[in-house]
Amino acid sequence: MNLVVKNARVITPYEILEGHAVLVRNGIIFDIKKDLPEEGADAVVDARGYYLGPGFIDIHNHGNCGKDFMDASFEAYETMARFHLTHGVTGFLATVMTASFDEMKRALSAAARYMREQSGGKKARMLGIYLEGPYFSPKKKGAQPPEHIRKPDVKELKELVEASCGTVRVVSLAPEVEGAENAIKFLKEKGITVAMGHTDATYEEAKRGINLGITLATHTFNGMRGFEHREPGAVGACLTDDRVYCEIICDGIHLSKAAVDLIIRAKGREKVVLVSDAMMAAGLSDGEYTLGGQRVFVKGGRAALADGTIAGSTLTLDRAVRYLVKTLGLPLKDALRMASLNPARACGLAGRKGSIEVGKDADMVIFDDNLDIKTVIVGGEVFDFRS
Repeated sequence: MNLVVKNARVITPYEILEGHAVLVRNGIIFDIKKDLPEEGADAVVDARGYYLGPGFIDIHNHGNCGKDFMDASFEAYETMARFHLTHGVTGFLATVMTASFDEMKRALSAAARYMREQSGGKKARMLGIYLEGPYFSPKKKGAQPPEHIRKPDVKELKELVEASCGTVRVVSLAPEVEGAENAIKFLKEKGITVAMGHTDATYEEAKRGINLGITLATHTFNGMRGFEHREPGAVGACLTDDRVYCEIICDGIHLSKAAVDLIIRAKGREKVVLVSDAMMAAGLSDGEYTLGGQRVFVKGGRAALADGTIAGSTLTLDRAVRYLVKTLGLPLKDALRMASLNPARACGLAGRKGSIEVGKDADMVIFDDNLDIKTVIVGGEVFDFRS
């Protein structure tokens, strides 16, 4: 099938092309030009002068619409995938969080099965799994269930990875805990991105983890030892090492405006990854929900445990991009990169995903100057949200 998207402000990794068109053949971007013939096209989409950007990729999210990836059900996955699409997300990683070994194995197996069997249609695509836990520091557990936090065990980790049938793309752990070194080495041998999260690591411990192969910081600043002028901690190590991508949650709750600005200034536009870290309350009203078997109370969009500990978010990636552009004043193409190409690169998907370039999958989103989503294209399939 041939598709032409015309009259668009096309956002590439390098520039914004005014009045350009994109030709898609069989779900792949084939050409990007000022003028493209419409003859022979099976479908033509008029972007009406709106922006055409890469589809967003949310690599760290737990759920939405009352569903959670730990539910391990096709119905839940379908619901969450449909919601993602309405907010410009064309691909996502399913986050499996700290739980009992059997629960984690069940969630991994179910997600892997869904990935194999997921079809087209009006929904985002599951691109892999983000394993957040269970090898964390109890001191920095956040909303991870403390009774299931444990030391890394390569034998157990191997079973978890095998349960995913090779679909795990990211594993987050605390580099300072006993057994972490062998776990990191095992994951790197498997080609899996290793993240640093829920960690009380000192600067030196964090640097040792990075030298072993850690390349991603899980929700930077949150759930990790903070920066002190004599002990920069995990935050200092992640912000100052160019090998590390830094996740940020831009909901105005997890990070102050100044903290977001600091991370971007330290890392530059190519090493910051927007994530939602959304839990099941995303897309719903305030109320009581659960995360990891724990009661979560949502008020004013802020999700927290009974003791006040932040427990995920109710954020969507389009809102996160809007925050960077409207609140922080970041250039649009930089904000888009942090929601698309950077996450794709951070978890090894950039060969096919993350940018509007010839040869890549036609995952794109049309939006206006206010970053309101108008149309989403997934693998060349067009889904219109314009009223």
